[in-house]
Order: sequence, then C-alpha cells, then structure tokens
Amino acid sequence: MDYNLTEEHKMIRETVRNFAEREIRPLARELDDKAEFSPELTRKMGELGLFGIYLPEKYGGHAMDYVSYIIAVEELARVDGSQAATLAAHNSLGIGPLYYFGSEEQKLKYLPRLCTGEALWAFGLTEPDAGSDSRGSKTRAMLENGEWIINGSKIFITNGSADISIGATVQAVTDETEGKKQFTTILVERGTPGYNPQTMHGKMMWRASDTAQLFFDDCRVPQANVLGRIGEGSKIMLSTLDSGRLSIAAMGLGCAQGAYELAFNYARERKQFGKPIIKFQAIAFKLADMALKIELARNLLYKACWLKDTNQPFAKESAMAKLYCSEIAKEVADEAVQIHGGYGLMKDYEIERFYRDQRLLQIGEGTSEIQRLVISRHIGC
Repeated sequence: MDYNLTEEHKMIRETVRNFAEREIRPLARELDDKAEFSPELTRKMGELGLFGIYLPEKYGGHAMDYVSYIIAVEELARVDGSQAATLAAHNSLGIGPLYYFGSEEQKLKYLPRLCTGEALWAFGLTEPDAGSDSRGSKTRAMLENGEWIINGSKIFITNGSADISIGATVQAVTDETEGKKQFTTILVERGTPGYNPQTMHGKMMWRASDTAQLFFDDCRVPQANVLGRIGEGSKIMLSTLDSGRLSIAAMGLGCAQGAYELAFNYARERKQFGKPIIKFQAIAFKLADMALKIELARNLLYKACWLKDTNQPFAKESAMAKLYCSEIAKEVADEAVQIHGGYGLMKDYEIERFYRDQRLLQIGEGTSEIQRLVISRHIGC
C-alpha cells in the first residue's frame, strides 16, 4: 500500500495552509467575537478554487479527487472551524445532492454559480422534532396545479440565511399512507414567496459561520424543482450524509492538529521551575498521545476517502472516521487547554476557541451515538 500523498495533494495542502494563515487567522478572533459571517472570506475561498473542487470542469469545478477536498477542509479547520464549516457544508451538503442527484438542467443552472464563492446552497434536513430521527420530518409538500406547496420548518441549517445563500435542498413529506411517509427532496430558491430563512444567534461554537432556521408558509415552487425522483428524498439525504461525514471528520482532524500545534508551541515557550514545560515528562507524554491520535485519525479518514475515490463502499469507514476524528478533536483540545493552564481559558489565547469549536463535531451530521449505531449495523449486530 502506498501511503504517500501525490504532488497535487501536497500542493493543495501548502496552498490552503498559506491561505488560512494569511487571510483567516488574523480575522478569526474578531469574527468569532462578533459572531459575524464573512462573505469576503467566502469569496476568497471561491477564488482559490475550493468550492466544487471535486466537480467536473463543465460545472465550474476542478475535477480533483475527494482526498484533495478533505485536505482543504482539514487545513481550514486547523486555523478556524467557522470557515471550515462554511466550506464543508457547502461542498458536501449544498453542492453534493445537486451534483449526484440533479438533472443535467439543474446542474447547469446552479452548480457553476455555486463554485465561485459568490453564492451558497443549504441542506434542509434537520427539524425541531427530527434530528437523529430524520424520518420524523413534519415539513410537508402538496402537489397542486403543477406546484409544490410547502409548509413546515428546518433548524440548525448551515449556510441557510447569509445574504449570499441562494436556496436550499429541502426534505418534505409528499405522501403518507397508513402511517408510512413518502419523502421527496425539493429545491427552494431564496426569494420564493413563503420561504423565510432566519439567522440563529447565541451559538457557543462556529460563531462566524451562518446557521439558520428555514420557515415555509404556503411556499410554492414549480413541480420541476424535485431533486431526483418523488419518494427518494430520504435515500438522497442519507446518502449525502455518508460523504458529509468525511467533511466533519476532516474538521475534527484539522481542529485536533491546530490544537496540538498551539499546545506544542506554548509548551516550548512557557517556563516553570527554570525550564520549558515541554521538558517535563507529564507534558511530553500528553503531546505524544495527541500526536498518536492525530496520526491514527488521519490514516482512517484518508482510507475512507480513498474508498470513495475508487468507487468502493465507504459508508462504514465514513461513520468510523467521523466518530473517531470528532472524538479525538475533543480529547486533543481538552489536553491542549490543560497544557495552557489558566491561559487556555482566556479569549486572548486561540485554544479557547478551538475548545468551543470542537464540541459540535460530536453532534453535527449524526451524533457519536448514531455513528456507533451505523457501524454496529455494518458489522452485523
């Protein structure tokens, strides 16, 4: 087996790392403090070619593999979870369903614009009473005179309400017979009467990303706005999550890498008892364990991406990578705060933001408990 990255992969890592250090790190703390989404940084990520990175060139992409995309997410998360969330949600959950399930007409209509960084698309699955149980959706769509009339709401939707968000893929119940629901995915554009996205405030983490509630009140869209076939909505949304989990795993890996580097650098500079604390075995062993977990996480995630790139089943490995990377992000960030001591609890030190940002990773796109359920089913439990 060849564990070496290609020259293209190395170039992507270097390019995105330089961009994150130069453009994002100087702004990350201020944007977090203000809970402010940055269209300018989003546009710059688009100019760098990070949106639609795995799409064919005919749709505005760069025809790279999924490993390339995951490396880009990882490098952004190494500096700031908010900007990584914008990229990950847009590429996997926004662009993904359109590319894999859209008609050629839908792809040509939406994808080129969504690859520029000038526009975002959202993934409308989660509802107030339907989180882990996605089939508990209550949002409904009724077909009448060639139009879908949608009523309901979605919650915790990334990229749903920013000024540059131009629409969402929405799962809705389109039929119910003897208690069995039929789910269909429908494309809803921003500006459609009855569609009202609202920004959610007061978040603990990813404060510079856009998180929204989506409300539908007799929202009418053309019948042709169905994504895929009627009745395939749940299949489309859940298969999208298989790829999306790789993105969250990359965010966990990047968060852990960034937290480790902050702790390592602090331990070299901080002196106690006359020498840098990195020279104390208690600190050195913490850093060694952190490095070990990061290496294991990277190997697992890259293997899952390789399976996807080579058209092999990857759902089990995707769940494993999401579970492990998100949980080691928690463990590494926690130990990094411990190494910082009291300073790690202050906003003047970046590790405080990393500690907050990691917490969503064990919840978003399927909780750790759901990942264990998915894995247990794959191994025959």
